[in-house]
Formats: sequence, C-alpha cells, structure tokens
Amino acid sequence: MAVKKKVMSPYEAERERTVQENKRKMEALNLRHLSAAVASAAVAPKTPSPMKHKRRRIFQAAVVAPSPPRRSRRLADLPEIKYADACAEDFIIFIHFFCRWSPRKRSGSIYLARPGTTSMKARLEAETKAEELEAQLDPEFPSFVKRMLHSHVVRGFWLGLPSHFCDMYMPKQDCTITLVDDKDEEFGTNYLAYKKGLSGGWAGFALDHVIQDGDATVFQLIKPTTFKVHIIRATVDDDNEAAE
Repeated sequence: MAVKKKVMSPYEAERERTVQENKRKMEALNLRHLSAAVASAAVAPKTPSPMKHKRRRIFQAAVVAPSPPRRSRRLADLPEIKYADACAEDFIIFIHFFCRWSPRKRSGSIYLARPGTTSMKARLEAETKAEELEAQLDPEFPSFVKRMLHSHVVRGFWLGLPSHFCDMYMPKQDCTITLVDDKDEEFGTNYLAYKKGLSGGWAGFALDHVIQDGDATVFQLIKPTTFKVHIIRATVDDDNEAAE
C-alpha cells in the first residue's frame, strides 16, 4: 500500500527552507563544536592558578636623636625648674568659685580639695560607719546612705537620690527640699522629681560643710520635704606614706 505524501503549505515550505539555510550557516561557522567545547569546559574542574609570592616591605623605625628642650635666651643661664619635685601639699587640686549668694557664706569663696588621696579602703570604712549610724536612727523616719563621688562634691554638684526611695517617699513634683546639718542649720535645695535628685542649693551645702570625694552621708527624712544629713568623713592617705 503506497504511503500518501503529505503536501506542505506555502508557509511550511518557506519555514523549512529558512531552517535548512540556518543549519548551513552554523556548519560553516562551526558553532556546534564551539558550544560543545564551552559546555565541557564549564563542567571540567578548574585548576587553581599558581600564587604569586609578594615581597614584604620591611619598615625600619627611624632613630631620632633626642634634642635638648628649647629654652628662651633669657632663661638659658638660669637653673631648670623641675615641677615634679614641687611639694604636694602646696599644690591645689581643685579651686571652685561659689558665686551664688548665701547668708552663711559670702560670694566668691574658694573651695580647696584636701591634699592626698582617698583609698578604696577608706571609702568603704566611711560607708560602713554610715550604715552603722543609719541602723541606730529612729526607724520611723526613712533614711538611706549616700557615698560621695567626684561629680557630687567637686564638679557638677548633682546629687542623685536612690530611685526606690524617691518612688516611695519623695514628692511627685519639683519642690524645695530643706537639708538640716548637725548644728540644725537649714539649707534650701531644688529637688527635680523627674530626675530624682538635688540640683540648685546642694553645691552650697557641700561647699559649706567641705564634703569631700569619698565621704559618706546619711539622709534621714524627718519631714515630707526635710532631710537631716549626717556626714561621715573618710580618712585621707598621705602620698608620702603611700609611696613608702
């Protein structure tokens, strides 16, 4: 039985001629072999290229001969002053001018920090004595112990109070808090409820009582806005004794 040949439409005949023409062009350009070579190269493992050894630079520190300090011609014949040999007692650690008016201390008074250093042992002893004093106070009036730091009594003069104490006993708005010392003298201070601390007026109290970094204080709330303040002094270590 003879197979009936399929008759192609004009569109299919034109498409077939185009395909055959493209095949001839690919064979002439050898594109099939090139594509196969690229595919095989992509699959094959790559061999690492040899590393290039770089020479390290060696930097040598330049030797600079120390030169004598430059001095003015007017001072060349005078003996050199050695400031390190100055007496520690004559050195003022810090001078603070208290410029606010106070009825107990005139304006412009000078604050001199005590000579020597306060060791951690002395700080802990002062705090321990303050805690013992607090234990002897009337428990009816709430109290807390505050160890004095550099920011409290030397620079800044901001005294933050314990947060739990302020939440329980202190006013919820800004007000004036009165500090009473051992001589029953009263000092007004500004209490900031949001920051929970004493600002204006605390500097005058600290300077008037010469409270130093390392001292410990006991604050006893004897009235809603009045503190009785007890100051425990920390012993100072002499620099000469410490050096020995």
